[in-house]
Amino acid sequence: MARLCHPLLGAGMGVLLLAGCASQRPVLYPNSTLQQRGGVAGDQAIEGCMQRAEAAGLDYSKGNVARRTAESGAIGGAGGAVAGAIYGSAARGAVAGAAGGATAGLIRGMFDRNDPAPVYRAYVNRCLAEQGYESIGWD
Repeated sequence: MARLCHPLLGAGMGVLLLAGCASQRPVLYPNSTLQQRGGVAGDQAIEGCMQRAEAAGLDYSKGNVARRTAESGAIGGAGGAVAGAIYGSAARGAVAGAAGGATAGLIRGMFDRNDPAPVYRAYVNRCLAEQGYESIGWD
């Protein structure tokens, strides 16, 4: 039975990883610009603005998962040091706590929504506004 579950577990993790990597895009308000130019032109404007943001050196995620992983590792390390001091080895507890915390942070980051960095989002929204489009949010 364990052999049958192992491939399924791997496939399930692959799906979760892909879901965690899905990026958001602006949702356009159906104003006169969108109505006149159409949905295809609106999608092209979104893509163009996202490419301009990246060409300007802005990163979509700006290391959100890495930051959360580091934060969780630091928290886990501190907690592990306290537990280790109580039970005999603060250093071993800190190492174990940091490893566990970092792993938990990484896993949590995979399940978080992949929201764009605030500066990236603002750049794309402004780019769209300069072309007459109105972003009502990101989805």
